Amino acid sequence: MSASIEISGYKIGKAYPPFIIAELSANHNGSLSKAKETMAAAKESGAHAVKLQTYTPDTMTIDYDGPGFQIKGGLWDGKNLYKLYQEAHTPWEWHEDLFAYGKELGLVVFSTPFDESAILFLESIGAPAYKIASFELIDLPLIRKCAAQEKPIIMSTGMADLKEIAEAVSVARESGGKDIALLHCTSGYPTPPNEADLNTLPHLAKAFGVVSGLSDHTGGIGVAVASVALGASIIEKHFTISRADGGPDSAFSLEPDEFKLLSKNAEIAWLALGNIRYEKSKSEQQNLQFRRSIYIVKDMNVGDKFNEENCRIIRPGFGLVPKYYDLILGRKINKSVKRGTPLAWDLLS
Repeated sequence: MSASIEISGYKIGKAYPPFIIAELSANHNGSLSKAKETMAAAKESGAHAVKLQTYTPDTMTIDYDGPGFQIKGGLWDGKNLYKLYQEAHTPWEWHEDLFAYGKELGLVVFSTPFDESAILFLESIGAPAYKIASFELIDLPLIRKCAAQEKPIIMSTGMADLKEIAEAVSVARESGGKDIALLHCTSGYPTPPNEADLNTLPHLAKAFGVVSGLSDHTGGIGVAVASVALGASIIEKHFTISRADGGPDSAFSLEPDEFKLLSKNAEIAWLALGNIRYEKSKSEQQNLQFRRSIYIVKDMNVGDKFNEENCRIIRPGFGLVPKYYDLILGRKINKSVKRGTPLAWDLLS
């Protein structure tokens, strides 16, 4: 069971900065040039990877208007399934070009396959990893075929119960999947922050011995940044150049300035976790002077007794520590000193 995985040279796990994935999804709006523009903006905004989705409307569903094929409620209310996937899919003939462009930009590009034909196609163009979408986590034959490629596999867990997640992980491992990551996910579009339930993350990692992360559909960056504190080593967010451009996924996608903030603050959050430490840090050393300590606050002569009038606990911190204050009261000083002298043991008779 791996506590870290590696994708195209990026080591991913708690010991490394969060791996940030920009989900392109349908935000190309049917334009290859827009897809490339979006990828370049994602790179500029701090993404390490761009994820595509590899399907056609015919590999997702059938062209049918009967009961069950019309979406009721939510963001896509009233849309026909086939027509939605027709609008949202990324043409397969773009993929090789997008993979090459990603390499040129210094981005990892990989994809979510939705059937065996997509896996075979992605293998033919050198996909470095695979993503299983939340809705496909129960498609164990798909997971089996993905895992058999023996490449890193990232699985989102939206809508899945613990048993379903366990089945997916078991099938992946049995089929050759060694580098597995699970992304906690709430498949609401968008997801209310109070349904993000980030406390699931450490449990997910411990229960299955995998790298954990977050596939986030909330608005803004707060939930994603907070997830780092709970062990998220991967953060996946939908990305668009502008929500005003519209499209099936634009409403829950981040724009470049927002994504840049996410990338920056996710790494800051990871750095802030640090180690368990009770020693003074390097940055604290110079501030020890601002602690309180015991000082002589009136001129004293040899033989004078220390009392609350001539000896106080004040700043700075160059005298004896305050815990000795009661111990020294009533004792005599062995030399004459001026007001403002820090108390030291060698001044006591």
